[in-house]
Amino acid sequence: MSRVLITAGGSGIGRAMAEGFAAAGHQVWVTDVSAVALADLPEGWRTTAVDATDEAGVKALFAEIADTWGGLDVLCANAGIAGPTARIEDIALEDWRKCVSVNLEGCFLAAKYAAPLMKAAKAGSIVVTSSTAGQYGYPNRAPYCSAKWAVIGLMKTLAMELGPFGIRANVICPGAVEGPRMEGVLEREAAAKGMTRDEVYAGYASGTSMGRFVEARDIANMAVLLGSDAARLVSGQVIAVDGHTENPDPKV
Repeated sequence: MSRVLITAGGSGIGRAMAEGFAAAGHQVWVTDVSAVALADLPEGWRTTAVDATDEAGVKALFAEIADTWGGLDVLCANAGIAGPTARIEDIALEDWRKCVSVNLEGCFLAAKYAAPLMKAAKAGSIVVTSSTAGQYGYPNRAPYCSAKWAVIGLMKTLAMELGPFGIRANVICPGAVEGPRMEGVLEREAAAKGMTRDEVYAGYASGTSMGRFVEARDIANMAVLLGSDAARLVSGQVIAVDGHTENPDPKV
């Protein structure tokens, strides 16, 4: 039974990951910036309200994990925000920095404090949530795309640096995922492009060879696999769970 930490696990992909690991019999510890989201989680899950970009809070979290569990087997570095949807000339530096901070620095801090626990055990798996935006450019999504490309570089470095200690690192790149967060993206993108929400949705869906959005459980299933011994020699990989994205936005 593995000890698994999922950041931003109060809803969406993170919650699906927690449910997947719990269903497979593992212990789960979920963080989220929203205490309200954590209050709605199943009984028996450990939870901590923490901002993924707050180093003092993250450091305290991992100290608590060490005291409570004695170590950590799997880190799902999942914290992220969509950021602004706007032309590059209309993006405020403050909004850019916030998006990059949550998506990139949040991953960095989680890995920074997870690494010593995993090194002590000479084993571990770090699963980073990126996006197909980390593989393709998306018009009007500069901060998000930049951060999601960056976490892939971070993961590649972690795989090389931590591999000698028996620690694996991989990235999952979700495509368009059904749910409230993607609905917000669709609405903002539609407004930015002068299109309807349904037109933007159709553009995303038709850009995949399977012609559909994915579900959060599809991402969770891959995370559980990457955290398991079945993937014991899978490291440094960028794995898209997206129905095969051929052209992310053909209507642009």
